Amino acid sequence: MTQPERADRPPGPLSGLLVADFSRILAGPYATMLLADLGAEVIKVEGPGGDDTRTWMPPVRDGVSTYYLGINRNKRSIALDLRDPEDLAVAQALAARADVLIENFKPGGLARFGLDYTSVSAGNTGIVYASISGFGSGAGAALPGYDLMVQAISGLMSLTGDPGGPPYRAGISVFDVMAGLHASIGILAALRHRDASGAGQHVEVNLLSSALSGLVNHSSGYVAGGTVPFRMGNAHPSLFPYEPLPVADGELIVIAGNDGQFRKLCAVLDLEHLVGDPRFAHNQDRTANRELLRPYLVERLATRTKDEWFRDLTAAGVACAPINTIDGGVRLAEELGLDPVVLTGGVPGIRNPIRFSGSAARYELPPPELDEHGEEIRQWLKS
Repeated sequence: MTQPERADRPPGPLSGLLVADFSRILAGPYATMLLADLGAEVIKVEGPGGDDTRTWMPPVRDGVSTYYLGINRNKRSIALDLRDPEDLAVAQALAARADVLIENFKPGGLARFGLDYTSVSAGNTGIVYASISGFGSGAGAALPGYDLMVQAISGLMSLTGDPGGPPYRAGISVFDVMAGLHASIGILAALRHRDASGAGQHVEVNLLSSALSGLVNHSSGYVAGGTVPFRMGNAHPSLFPYEPLPVADGELIVIAGNDGQFRKLCAVLDLEHLVGDPRFAHNQDRTANRELLRPYLVERLATRTKDEWFRDLTAAGVACAPINTIDGGVRLAEELGLDPVVLTGGVPGIRNPIRFSGSAARYELPPPELDEHGEEIRQWLKS
């Protein structure tokens, strides 16, 4: 099953690893795509109806959900009905050979198939078995793990939106993505442990824990400082300016993350007299007096367009940014030489964000059709 390495690139850093992917939807498939990009052989195990995201459309490309396409490249697909004895035997044989197994069934859901960690590790002691759930395998095991639920329960939605308006979800399934990243980190750490000890282990990640970790300064503000944060729109609780400010033709993100950056901002805006004002001398002063400082900035910024300010502020070393739509973000990445779009079997996708000096990500297998490699995998498992 291992793909031959191309002569024009070095092997990926995870070449030789076999990942049995029993996950579906987003967190798990995102994690396994990252591993696959880096050389791991990923076999995507799907139920007879396929991964749910195959039907999440629009948008579509050639009749296929772009949601599915975006997180499933570099994998092979086999469709298995775990209630069928023959298919179950195939799944168990795959688990017995795998270096890594990743799943996001409800906690305990694979035990009746002999595919839980205890069962699999009994015959495959080196297995790194990763489980992703919504709320852990304890008291929250029965709760379904939808990202939107976690955005609500964790407190993120209480931070998102205008101060006087309703709470909002983030524009992406942010905690699914975080949990996928955390699962990838956990898997790699467990593989390193296996290299040293020879023993596999069970890696558990849940969306709520990923959320509380990912809320960083806000969750720290509560647990370490006793402060419950609240919605501030686009404002930052600890920095000013650090938000969109109006300009002649819209808005521009303007940031002064320290006193030096504020001095540069004032120089470009011809507001040098504010630098020595004790109300604005240091970050904590500017944050406390943001409503006094904002009118000075707005008055000057209103005299020119966002493109003009972006050019001049950037040249002066002041952090600022236009508020783009996704197409604008991709275009800017292209202009910066980041080459964000890659083709995998003719299917465009976003490049793996990790770059290595001595190896490379691969983009060789397009997102598979359901059971596209089923017969090939069955024959391989018999060998």
